[in-house]
Amino acid sequence: MKKVLILSGSPRKGGNSDILCDEFAKGAKKAGHQVEKIRVAEKKIAPCTGCYFCRNNGGRCALNDDMAEILQKIIDCDVLVLSSPVYFYSICAQLKAVIDRTVARWTEIANKELYYIATAAEADDDTLDITLSCFHGFAMCIDGYEEKGTLYGRGVHEKGEVQQRPELMQIAYEMGESV
Repeated sequence: MKKVLILSGSPRKGGNSDILCDEFAKGAKKAGHQVEKIRVAEKKIAPCTGCYFCRNNGGRCALNDDMAEILQKIIDCDVLVLSSPVYFYSICAQLKAVIDRTVARWTEIANKELYYIATAAEADDDTLDITLSCFHGFAMCIDGYEEKGTLYGRGVHEKGEVQQRPELMQIAYEMGESV
């Protein structure tokens, strides 16, 4: 059994990327894994100030918010799912703040299986390229990472619209089941 942590960056509960996270979770649970989904927008996470207090204080951040708990869960998980709607061809600010705040203990994040879920209103093939580059940039800072799967939900804008795309729902479920 693996520990699966899903970081849903969607600010809309029940938004398209959030729904795909739920499908991934269903598949992973069916496969017998321990799954936790964190809706990042529901947590208090300030942006990194670059003060490097963490460097001189054993990885403890000067900011007192929900990030310490989330960071410990990132360190402890076996599988990390990063999910974001696409805003101006990149990841949302909520998920970016989490990624930036991992700087406090980033060297402890190691040996992770990574999955990516991104949704966008645009349907063009290159719509998600920069979003994927952001995910890759974070992955490259993790020792022993393995990118296991990517789901692009193109052409979905209205909240819940992804539910009308059974092929995307199935891919998310099967990705989770394959963990």
